[in-house]
Amino acid sequence: MPALAIVLIVVAVLLLAGAGLVAGSRSARRRGSARSLTARPGAVEAAPAESSFAPEVGEQAGAAGIAAAPAPPGAATLEAAPGAPALRERLGRARALIGGYLDGIRGRGVDDATLEQLEEALILADVGITTTTRVLDDLRSQVRSGEIERTPEALLAALRAGLEALFEGDSPDLRHGEGEGPTVWLFVGVNGVGKTTTIGKVAARERAAGERVVMAAGDTFRAAAGEQLETWAERASATIIRGSEGADPSSVIFDAVQHAAARGASLVLADTAGRLHTKVNLMEELRKVRRVAERPPGQLTEVLLVIDATTGQNGLVQARQFTEAVGVTGIVLTKLDGTAKGGVVLAIRSELGLPIKLVGVGESVEDLVEFDAKEFVDALFA
Repeated sequence: MPALAIVLIVVAVLLLAGAGLVAGSRSARRRGSARSLTARPGAVEAAPAESSFAPEVGEQAGAAGIAAAPAPPGAATLEAAPGAPALRERLGRARALIGGYLDGIRGRGVDDATLEQLEEALILADVGITTTTRVLDDLRSQVRSGEIERTPEALLAALRAGLEALFEGDSPDLRHGEGEGPTVWLFVGVNGVGKTTTIGKVAARERAAGERVVMAAGDTFRAAAGEQLETWAERASATIIRGSEGADPSSVIFDAVQHAAARGASLVLADTAGRLHTKVNLMEELRKVRRVAERPPGQLTEVLLVIDATTGQNGLVQARQFTEAVGVTGIVLTKLDGTAKGGVVLAIRSELGLPIKLVGVGESVEDLVEFDAKEFVDALFA
């Protein structure tokens, strides 16, 4: 074979091999780009750092030796996941209990036995004797006067309307101050109700809404509470003010308010140590905490009592005692998805006149939702 032909064949082979390598490299780059643009399951978008707001690490705030710990730059923000189950699906236990009685009523006429069956259902759901009696007395009066027909459908429709009427005029909105100075929301409750977790979830919600949040670790008697709150502060890109173990909780909250005012933060979420509502000295301490929280420049607009829904009627007792001590403005009801005692919602509203602001129906951030009375009653009747 002539030398020129051999040279041409070698050149052609080299050109084809080079083209293959280039194509493979481009394909690999395209695959890599696709992977970098595809969000990992459960990934969250990093929030930009707010250097004008976050203090320096280890900054001291006040004589109590209270350190302001900022959120780390680029801390992940918490966003609600789309497609969260409806409330009717979350209240499965309460709905199953009441639903069995309602199904029995739908298949029969309306008489005294029917009303007794309704009474049993409401009491078992922990609506309570007082509220149950009030609701059913109204219902009996309407039946006897002929205001509603003696049919199961009419009876249940009237019951539903009566339960919804208990919440008339309520709003789940958490109020913000109107003047200068940061808004303060104070969280109170007994041990183990999920208070610290609730504050963390509220912080995430408010940060997502654009608020600049300072979290005050006022539970200075339980070291784990401060650590837990600090973890939530990092997740929510909020700032946390902590004190030394055993420090005066009032001083922590005071410094948190001062810090928020100095840094232009709009909202202070104040944790407090869990305490039994029957302990007079601890409730007196809580009164002091409230007095400090409402001092200018702070604007105390909400005192939120966190109650574990699984405690049923005991939650009503707690609400009564805490309201007398610190003037509770609203209720946060946790673990509502895990109990058949959801009727305590009705008892609290009926007997104490306290609005239900938020309900917890799961573990994640999006599972702390604003209370909707109509949706709640609809879920029980579903």
